[in-house]
Amino acid sequence: MATTSQLRLKHRSKEITEGPDRAPARAMLRAMGLTSADMDKPFVAVANLASDVTPCNVHLDRLADAAKEGIRQADGVPFKFGTITISDGISMGTEGMKASLVSREVIADSIEVVTFGERMDALITVAGCDKNMPGCMMAIARLNVPSIFVYGGTIMAGNYLGEDVNIQDVFEAVGAYASGDMTLDQLHDLECVACPGEGSCAGLFTANTMSTAIEVMGMSLPGDASIPATDPRKKAETRLAGQTLMRLLEEDLRPRDILTRQAFENAITVVVSMGGSTNSVLHLMAIAHEAQVDLSLQDFDRISRSTPYIADMRPAGRFVMADLDGYGGVSLVMKRLLKAGMLHGDTMTVTGKTLQQNIEGIETVEDQEVVVPIDQPRSPTGGLAILYGNLAPEGAVIKVAGHQERVYKGPARVFDQEHAAFQAIQRREIKPGDIVVIRYEGPKGGPGMQEMLGVTGALIGQGLGDEVALVTDGRFSGASHGPMVGHVTPEAAVGGPIGLLQEGDIITLDIPARSLNVKLTEEEFTDRRAKFQPIPPNYTSGVLAKYAKLVSSASVGAVTG
Repeated sequence: MATTSQLRLKHRSKEITEGPDRAPARAMLRAMGLTSADMDKPFVAVANLASDVTPCNVHLDRLADAAKEGIRQADGVPFKFGTITISDGISMGTEGMKASLVSREVIADSIEVVTFGERMDALITVAGCDKNMPGCMMAIARLNVPSIFVYGGTIMAGNYLGEDVNIQDVFEAVGAYASGDMTLDQLHDLECVACPGEGSCAGLFTANTMSTAIEVMGMSLPGDASIPATDPRKKAETRLAGQTLMRLLEEDLRPRDILTRQAFENAITVVVSMGGSTNSVLHLMAIAHEAQVDLSLQDFDRISRSTPYIADMRPAGRFVMADLDGYGGVSLVMKRLLKAGMLHGDTMTVTGKTLQQNIEGIETVEDQEVVVPIDQPRSPTGGLAILYGNLAPEGAVIKVAGHQERVYKGPARVFDQEHAAFQAIQRREIKPGDIVVIRYEGPKGGPGMQEMLGVTGALIGQGLGDEVALVTDGRFSGASHGPMVGHVTPEAAVGGPIGLLQEGDIITLDIPARSLNVKLTEEEFTDRRAKFQPIPPNYTSGVLAKYAKLVSSASVGAVTG
C-alpha cells in the first residue's frame, strides 16, 4: 500500500494514475510491467542521450540504467526515453555541422514534450556531447520540475610518440600535413590513437566547459564535471543522482530555486578563470533565458575583467579534464576563487547544501600544476572577452586565454561561408597579418552557426595561429585557440556590418580595448548598406529553414522561443 508521502509527491502523474477514468492509462502502464503499487509512486523521467554517433554518448545507456536503479531504490518509478545527438567532432567542416546548434533546441524541446506530455513528476538527464548538455539544461529550466543533470564524463587522453594527445591535435595535424610538416602516415598514426575510448573531448572544450558550469550552478552532484567516462565512480555517482532526485522531489526543490542570477555569476566566474569555451556564452545565456534570469553579454565581460585566469588547461594550456579530476576536480578551482571572495558561496545546489558546503566536503590537492594560486595567475583577467565596435555593434566574443594584450590590424580576407575560407587556407593563400573574415555563418545565415575547428586547426597547423586573426558571425569549437573572434552581431544575413565588408578593408582587433572596428567612414557604410543584398538562404524547407525563421541573435543566446 502506498504511503501518504508517496502519493503526495505525485504532482503530475496522479493525472494519469488516479480514478476509474484512468483505467485505460493504467492498463497500458501495466503492459510495461508496472504493478498496482507502482501506480501510487512518483513517476520520474530519465532522458537518455545515448547514441552510436559519438564517443561522447556511446556509453550512456549504462549510466541511464544506473540512474533508474537509484530512482527505484528511493521508491520512484523511472521511465527512460531517448533523444538526439549531433557529433560536432565528426560533422565538423561538413554541411552537417549546420545541424549542431539546431540540435540543442530539438533536444530541449523533445525532453520538454515527453516530460510534460507524460505528466512526469521529476526529471534526470544523462548527457555527454556539446549541445545535448545545454539542451538538457534548457529543458530542465523550462519545465521547472525537480531535476538533476548527469554528465557522461570526459574521454581519457591518447598517446602519440610518448605524448598525451586528443582530438584538438588531430585537427591541427591536418594543417601541419597541408603545410608539409607532417606525413600522411604520421597523420594516420595520430588519428588512430587520439581518442582511446568513450567520453567527451578531453580538454576544456565545450563539453567539459559546460559540465563545469552545470556543477558550479548546483545542478549536478559535486565532482560530476570531471569524473572520466570509464571511471567506475561515474556509474556509482549516477545511481546516487537517481536517489538524490527523489529527495529533491520530497523537498520540492526546483531548478529555478537553484538557477539564480548568483548561480550564473558563479558559473561565469569559474569558466573564465579556467579559460573555458566561447560557446559557454551562447549556452549560459540560453539556459538563463529559460530560467527567467536576466543575463547579458556585459555580465561576461564584467566578470572576466575582474577574475584571474588560473587553470593551465587545453586548448591554451597543457592539461586535460582527467588531470584536473586527479586533484579534486572543479572544486579545486572553486575553493581558490571562494577564498578570494569571487564566488557566491551561499547558492543552493541539488545536494540540499550550499555551494560552499559542497566544496568543503571535497578533498583537493593544493600542490599540483593544473591550477595556479590566485596571486600568481596566468593572466590577471579571465579567458573570455566581449568586443564592441563598428563591426560588432551588438557584441562579439573572443577567447583571450594566452593572448590577452595584443592588437591585430590588417587587411580583410573576406569569405562567404566556411568552405571557401578553408580551401583558401589549404592553398596557402592566407599570409601573416591577414584578418580572415567568414560571414553568413550566423544563426540565421548558416543557418545554425556552425563551429569552425577545421579552419582554426588548419591555421594553427600552418604556424599562423598567432599571426592571423579570424572574425566571423559563426562560432568556434571549444578546442579552438588563438585570436578567433566569433558571434559577431548583428550577423551578415540580417544586414550586420560584417556583411558590408570588402576584400582589403583594414580591420583592427584591439583586445586590451575590447574593440573590433573596420576603417570605414559612416558615409562609406551608408553607401554600402544601400547596395547590400544578402546571399540567398541555403535552405528553404526542412528543419534548418524552420530554425532560421525562428532563431534570435547570438547576442541573446540564439534561442528560438
